[in-house]
Amino acid sequence: MPNYRRAWHPGGTYFFTVNLLERSGNDLLVKHVEELRKAIRAVMHSHPFTIHAWVVLPDHFHCIVELPQNDSDFATRIRLIKTRFSKLIAPNENRSAVRVRRAERGIWQRRYWEHLIRDDKDFAAHMDYVHINPLKHGLVKCVGDWPYSTFHRLVEAGVYPYDWAGGFDVDLGYDD
Repeated sequence: MPNYRRAWHPGGTYFFTVNLLERSGNDLLVKHVEELRKAIRAVMHSHPFTIHAWVVLPDHFHCIVELPQNDSDFATRIRLIKTRFSKLIAPNENRSAVRVRRAERGIWQRRYWEHLIRDDKDFAAHMDYVHINPLKHGLVKCVGDWPYSTFHRLVEAGVYPYDWAGGFDVDLGYDD
């Protein structure tokens, strides 16, 4: 098995990208956003973490979470979110022979992208990246029009203005 290099940092703040297995034309996550929210809440209850940012898109999600000071186990949290969500929706996806043999669902890509936030500038850049994603993917013309995002909570808290990045060409220097 490959030895993936992960940055394990107790109390760390991490950015994640988690993708569905079948991305093209798949709207599973927004179609079942309530089930995803239930899965996240359940994992937060059993394995606490703080959500700084989250956006759910049709075929993937991005988030920034902070772990408790004595904890670096983000992998269990991501695995549990994926597992709980998978158990909450009806099994009607196509599965490969390997997934059938392993009794796995065919919903999620096995791997995910993780990045340890290093400083305030890195945090701000990733916060912006999370929230601009619906605009970047052409799902809305204004970030505030996307309903599945912590952007609205952050507008209420005064972190972002409602019209932030709305209708403007914004290049944050990231690619999905």
